[in-house]
Amino acid sequence: MTISVTGCRTEYLDNPLGLDELHPRLFWRLESEGAAAAQTAYQILVTATREGLDQDEGDMWDSGKTDSSESTHISYEGKALQAESTYYWKVRVWDEQHKISAWSEPALWSMGILARTGWKAKWIGRKAEADLNRQPAPFFRKDFILRSEVKRAVVYATALGLYNLRMNGQKVGDLFTPGWTDYDKRVQVQTYDVTDRVTQGDNALGVILGDGWYAGTVGFISDKIYGERPFLFLQMSVEYKDGTKERIITDDSWKTTRGPIEYSDMILGESYDATRELPGWDRAGYDDSGWELPDIRPGYNGLLVASMEPPIRITKTIQPLSVRKTESGTYIYDMGQNMVGWSEVKVKGERGTRITLSHAEMLNSDGSMYLDNLRVAVQQEHYILKGAGEERYEPHFTFHGFRYVELAGYPGEPDLDTITGKVIHSDTPVSGSLETSDPMVNQLYSNITWGQRGNFLSVPTDCPQRDERLGWTGDAQIFARTASYNMDVSRFFNKFMWDMIDAQQPSGAFTDVAPDAGWMRYKMWSTRLDWFAPDNAGWGDAGVVIPWTLYLMYGDVRVLETHYDAMVRWVEYLESMSDDWVRPDYANYGDWLSIGADTPNDVLATAYFAYSTKLLSFISKVLGKPEDQERFETLFAGIAGAFRDAFVAADGRIQGNTQTVYVLALQFGLLTPDQQTMAARHLVQDIEGRGNRLSTGFLGVGYLLPALTDHGQLDVAYSLLTQEEFPSWMYSIKHGATTIWERWDGWTEENGFQTPDMNSFNHYSLGSVGEWMFRYMAGLETDPQQPGFKHSIIRPQPGGKITSVKAGYESLYGSLKVEWQLAEDGEFRLTVHIPGNTTATVYLPGSEAKVETDAHALAQSIPAPEAELHEAAAFRVGSGTYSFTSRIKKS
Repeated sequence: MTISVTGCRTEYLDNPLGLDELHPRLFWRLESEGAAAAQTAYQILVTATREGLDQDEGDMWDSGKTDSSESTHISYEGKALQAESTYYWKVRVWDEQHKISAWSEPALWSMGILARTGWKAKWIGRKAEADLNRQPAPFFRKDFILRSEVKRAVVYATALGLYNLRMNGQKVGDLFTPGWTDYDKRVQVQTYDVTDRVTQGDNALGVILGDGWYAGTVGFISDKIYGERPFLFLQMSVEYKDGTKERIITDDSWKTTRGPIEYSDMILGESYDATRELPGWDRAGYDDSGWELPDIRPGYNGLLVASMEPPIRITKTIQPLSVRKTESGTYIYDMGQNMVGWSEVKVKGERGTRITLSHAEMLNSDGSMYLDNLRVAVQQEHYILKGAGEERYEPHFTFHGFRYVELAGYPGEPDLDTITGKVIHSDTPVSGSLETSDPMVNQLYSNITWGQRGNFLSVPTDCPQRDERLGWTGDAQIFARTASYNMDVSRFFNKFMWDMIDAQQPSGAFTDVAPDAGWMRYKMWSTRLDWFAPDNAGWGDAGVVIPWTLYLMYGDVRVLETHYDAMVRWVEYLESMSDDWVRPDYANYGDWLSIGADTPNDVLATAYFAYSTKLLSFISKVLGKPEDQERFETLFAGIAGAFRDAFVAADGRIQGNTQTVYVLALQFGLLTPDQQTMAARHLVQDIEGRGNRLSTGFLGVGYLLPALTDHGQLDVAYSLLTQEEFPSWMYSIKHGATTIWERWDGWTEENGFQTPDMNSFNHYSLGSVGEWMFRYMAGLETDPQQPGFKHSIIRPQPGGKITSVKAGYESLYGSLKVEWQLAEDGEFRLTVHIPGNTTATVYLPGSEAKVETDAHALAQSIPAPEAELHEAAAFRVGSGTYSFTSRIKKS
């Protein structure tokens, strides 16, 4: 058997640049021609030069042969890393037969500017133009000469606002950099290797700044939350082949002016006058004698940190399905998919012609654009033609949530090629796939992923269209597990945790939104309260739930270590704000947007207090803190007892008698065994009493199907999944939904649109059922004792009218795959693929379980705990592909 090492990554990334982590973590995968491939030891070499790596000696670090099966999160433990230096590494491993692999292909990472003393740049901006409410986007440029051949050129850039970087006429970098953080606390720095973009002699840097989240409109709170206007901060390091070095920095030698972007606002859209374009402005030799000197900002007191989040990019382009002309002479395009991004337009016409692009998610009954739910947001672009043949336009510093595009003022007759939809989001690579025998369930999964794609943009926003787009923490925590199956959100949620930490209150309370963006001030002002408790059950708990989710899905211990103190402060805050461990809920969100059910706030808040405490006891155990573990286990037991005493009746009814009170109590482990049986019965009675329909809101919906399945009600879970009558997931799909709606009743046949004050048609929270679809229906689960899918639990649970499921998950170790079919005669066939250096326990439902002959020797039969899965057989397997069969009695 030949084993090889592939997929070498650093800090979850391929060859990352500009890190500021002094002990970066290394990852790799094992591939083998045979089955049950496992690593027993590894050796890592790290060098300061690419040539040094070829000598099989690590001048920075030689781990030596290290006995370990771990191939993820291996912390660099060599010599101290230096600022702006590049490091190269490779690894080889020993397999279970103690055979050594070949060295992996080399990988690299580079370090950023690690100390403030390394920064020589200045913050530059452009003074505001008088009497203009919406300011034009400032352009900046600098010519510079590189005196000899360049060995390496690296740009470190950030902004208070957004920046669009150009080098010698070419775009450098991604969209909406540097991303959204609490700019008062920290700003992210992006690093670009531009060696191939520069040349000996004359060169030019060009930058356009946008207001972005810093100086533009943020949600419905206000505009200019952080500052009045944007500023640029850039430093370019040049190393010549003769060994000398040079810096190009932002300072008063740059020039600035206004250009064609009259304004560009995240919420209010963009206006672009092409007659004011500046041809060649980003190339050397451009005449900028009429430009102004920049305004120098005195300084910045926040942290300059290496970029943590995935880049925002255009990930798809979509052509419209149809176009029709309206009575008013405009044209309405149907993109066929509710999406986030913008539309690019192609146009020919006379100079000075003005066209307008408007965007909406839905149409009114008369076929016009439904704009009421945008509130004060303006999803609109205006473009003034320069009159020079075919022109193409797309906006710069704004985005929209839409399915429909209305084109007004177009010269001539547009067609389907006139408009192209550009889909943007944080480029979190797709990691999951799911397909079933039911087309509507498949559409549900598509809607879930499109909701995530549309709302994961620097932060997990609540909606992409109206004047909000805030990082609501409750929405994020309930969807985090689903999100982790769908896409690689390891870095995305690591960054969001820093947003939560920056917003954490001195009391220890985590906030409702992160970054805070003035939300706490707004909340205090709007409630007009003399006292103020800035927490909200199920929202602030994201500060514990999300790190625990990252640990389960990726085996990330460092995120637990990094934020442990903050999590402890949160639980201690909850305890201090409780009355004998029973909590009120001050913000009154409750089970947000439940339908026909009112979950009492104190029941919900006490349940989540218990859950955060329970998770913190698990985290304490992982981190080797036995005293804390015992402390939080004891606290959890006390809260659970208080919950039962305060809210659970002798017949097992829980105060409020809603589906959500039962599923939270069951899933959070708050009930005695007898109470669990009674609570599950009451839950089912409520569902059946509603005609097999749900009533859960944001906080209950993610736990509804798991609670039913875990307590012997799999058929009820499947009936809810495929229910087509209102309220249900399938109801929206029957009426054309291509994303998850914010509200179950966002639109109904009887009442039409819900209140326009809050009615998004792209809002992922109710899509948290995706977690159940992967973990229970497909049966893809990680073992908490060996997280990150080092050991997988494959436990498919067929039911309902679904007869086949095919699912995949791209773990840090490689591809996990599950495929099952259930035949009419009850034969159940299961095929699984397990990646190298991992193991799995496979549970077969039903009876007469057996392994296909060619894999029998590699699948070890083990006792199956019947309490976990009735009539199950279990097999332990190593890496490879295996097929199983069993028989399931037809009900």
